[in-house]
Amino acid sequence: MVKHIVLWKLSSCEQAAENAAEMKRLLEGLVGVVPGLLRAEVGAGFAGWDVALYSELESRAALDVYATHPAHMEVKKFVHSVICERASCDYEV
Repeated sequence: MVKHIVLWKLSSCEQAAENAAEMKRLLEGLVGVVPGLLRAEVGAGFAGWDVALYSELESRAALDVYATHPAHMEVKKFVHSVICERASCDYEV
């Protein structure tokens, strides 16, 4: 299993709550759409980050599928339109 964690800073404070809610809806909605994506949990961050994604995938191969899956690419368009910074970490258990 692979754990995939991403942290984002949002670019607009004025629409932060709305953008974070939309990111949550879109990212969590990928479960059941992207093969191998077992779990996706999005929450409001603190201590320097506005939004956090914790996800679990079946394998490294599933992470590769997720990274290029058309549904994920659509979500990325929105995410990249509302963020100014991103950090991520993947690890296998």
